Amino acid sequence: MARTLISSGSTFEQEIGYSRAVVQGNWVFVSGTTGFDYSTMTIADGIEAQTEQCLRNIEAALQQAGAGLRDVVRVTYVLPDGSEFPKTWPVLRRFFGDIRPAAMMIAAGLADPRMRIEIEVTALKGGGD
Repeated sequence: MARTLISSGSTFEQEIGYSRAVVQGNWVFVSGTTGFDYSTMTIADGIEAQTEQCLRNIEAALQQAGAGLRDVVRVTYVLPDGSEFPKTWPVLRRFFGDIRPAAMMIAAGLADPRMRIEIEVTALKGGGD
């Protein structure tokens, strides 16, 4: 089974040595993704805007992998301040409300103090059909 590596163009991937996503068979593993706009390497201040950008970044990686949000079966949310999680719920409902993947939230420090959320997903191509 061939492995396909997906890049978002983020400078972090090159600097740290990882892929935005890895495709192995029908599985797609998307790395922890933050709210940076990778085209400008800028990040919004608010957690709501960062959550929206995270999910757009994840959608782009899934699309490159031949999948989509409908294929997501597992989501992990990491927030430095767990009390902010409810602020993300309207955005998460918009993206995942009909898909309803298994999910969990972890409160932990992130690599950059500007980051308010990081999201990692696992998808199974064709799993949402």
